[in-house]
Amino acid sequence: MTKSMIIAGVGGQGTLLASKLLGNLFLSQGYDVKVSEVHGMSQRGGSVVTYVRWGDRVASPVIEKGEADILVAFELLEAARWAACLKKGGTLIANTQQILPMPVITGAATYPAELADNLGQVCPGAILIDALTPAEQAGSPRAVNVVLMGVLSRVLDLPEDAWQQALARSIKPGLLAMNQAAFEKGRRL
Repeated sequence: MTKSMIIAGVGGQGTLLASKLLGNLFLSQGYDVKVSEVHGMSQRGGSVVTYVRWGDRVASPVIEKGEADILVAFELLEAARWAACLKKGGTLIANTQQILPMPVITGAATYPAELADNLGQVCPGAILIDALTPAEQAGSPRAVNVVLMGVLSRVLDLPEDAWQQALARSIKPGLLAMNQAAFEKGRRL
């Protein structure tokens, strides 16, 4: 059986590192894995999404609307943007952080009010958490991605040591200890 996950965020949040970590993790557990990176205007804070599919045999990395088992969103607006891709009963893990897109910054648009409440209604059982605070406590606000991977590790039935090994394979040695701390904070949320 093939499983599908979407990782959504904005440029600079580490969606690509998260997909690399997951690819390493699933491969180490004997799964066939396909990862597809869709870059938006990532250098300008635009939307960036990655598809990750794993199973006994995966034919394509593409995930259609209503097919994702899991959506991990690094920002609330990205969670709303990609929520329609979740299958009924799928799992939403979203950081409650709000990163203002350019139209909001320039005053051409407003950030949607009560987005977290709406997501909770659209995706019952959604896991909405502040991942920024634990990332900062671990040593860097840029570790939000790894905090969210820690939360995800509680959802996926894979050994914790496999996660630790995937972290070690995916992250530069000089940043590993800080990211391991961020991962542990995410696991405890």
